[in-house]
Amino acid sequence: MKYLITIIGPTAIGKTSLSILLANQYNCEIISCDSRQFFKEMTIGTAVPSTKELAAVPHHFIQNKSIFENYTVGDFEKEAISKIEQLLLTNDYVVLVGGSGLYVNAILKGFDEFPEIEASVRQNVNTNYEKLGITYLQEQLKTLDPDYFEKITTENPQTLQNPQRMMRFVEVCIGTGKPYSSFLNQKKNERSFTPILIGLEAERNVMYNRINQRVDIMLNEGLLKEAKNLYPNKELNALQTVGYRELFSYFDKEFSLEFAIEEIKKNTRRFAKRQLTWFKRDESTKWFHFETPYQKIIEYINSKK
Repeated sequence: MKYLITIIGPTAIGKTSLSILLANQYNCEIISCDSRQFFKEMTIGTAVPSTKELAAVPHHFIQNKSIFENYTVGDFEKEAISKIEQLLLTNDYVVLVGGSGLYVNAILKGFDEFPEIEASVRQNVNTNYEKLGITYLQEQLKTLDPDYFEKITTENPQTLQNPQRMMRFVEVCIGTGKPYSSFLNQKKNERSFTPILIGLEAERNVMYNRINQRVDIMLNEGLLKEAKNLYPNKELNALQTVGYRELFSYFDKEFSLEFAIEEIKKNTRRFAKRQLTWFKRDESTKWFHFETPYQKIIEYINSKK
């Protein structure tokens, strides 16, 4: 039997340190599943593991792409599954760690298959969005796929403000003549491993304090300088990320530095709350307090064999 030990949970909860402990315990390697740590230009603001941590265990999919590359969740699924299968040829375990729920799902369950969309359709949707704004995309999705629009509105309303996601939904509807939701929940690809899901959590005030402290540490380590270097490319999709976006507004003189820092903390706390909401939907996850002795987590993993 082959196992993918999957460590999930909100940002700043201690997933990295646990992943290294478990990888050493099972003498295996780590697949990172953080959709912003893929990018080599973003180090401090994405809390990339330290040089010491990276040296402790072989890691994959950390700073392996550039912000100038178009890298999708589908691309990640193909590359990560290939790497996991390769690693499982010589080991019974691989550790998957990260807080990007969509990317974790792509590995564990497979990514829904969508037909190719003609470039002209994509361009037309993009042009209309640039002219008419996010409202155009929302109205199109509400008309073309009312069920999915209602589902998003109820379960994940922030997606309605995400132009990349919304453009994708609309272009699939227009390009195929079918609702976007009709392509969801198809038969997923078979996996060659059994997932063991470990969730880390803490009391809300503890979690929020850890986030605030992490932001302060990032600033002390040079986040402001890193964001300044990335500022000329602020429109890139990879940089639509908490920690950078707020500092770009400071550089644009829209925010004071003090206000930008508070916004980073506030938006990171909101992000952590959304992460927990996403991950709690999977009832197969075993949740542990972040201070649980790791030996207890190992006992749980061994019980799943």
